[in-house]
Amino acid sequence: MHIIVLKKKVFFAVVIALLVCLIGLAFGLAFSHRKTVGAFGRKTVVLDPGHGGIDNGVVGAAGTKESEKNLQISLMLKEVLEDAGFNVVLTRKDKGGLYETEKDFKKQDFAKRKEITLNASPDALISVHCNKFPTKDRRGAQVFFNATSKSGRNLAGAIQNGLNGLNVAHTGRAYSALPGDYFMLNLTEALSVIVECGFLSNADDEKLLC
Repeated sequence: MHIIVLKKKVFFAVVIALLVCLIGLAFGLAFSHRKTVGAFGRKTVVLDPGHGGIDNGVVGAAGTKESEKNLQISLMLKEVLEDAGFNVVLTRKDKGGLYETEKDFKKQDFAKRKEITLNASPDALISVHCNKFPTKDRRGAQVFFNATSKSGRNLAGAIQNGLNGLNVAHTGRAYSALPGDYFMLNLTEALSVIVECGFLSNADDEKLLC
């Protein structure tokens, strides 16, 4: 029961952060160089579950595959966002990878994620991942944003503030959202963030994520 309550806190923190930022977007407050969006227009969010197929991402000590956890979290978040009135597009809908052949699969995977995202013309992009660190004591959730995007920084900060309630409760410290030079943050002008939901290299985080 405690785990279920924690999950609800995480996902509703993300939803609330999105609502605040996208309402600002609708009134032209957050993203002045994009087209004007009607105040009551339905907003599109691309959810990007990282990895997939032969690319497991991080594998926890208990065998938890990051690719599968990213997908589970994204599917749960999709339901919450759709219930809140958002149009949600997933870059990956199952455990398979976004490639046709295993040769150069990563290049194909990135190209497909870019194609899906650009075709969706989203108002926001959230790429969902789990983290790792060489030492097993590092834990907690952290958000990354494109340093050139003020709106992306604002969204990342809002989500990070929500996640820090859990970080403080379980790790004794809060994290700051950080700039990052990552593919998923650079492929669209939409406000974009990467959410690292916890460290699978840490046994306690792995248990919470499961």
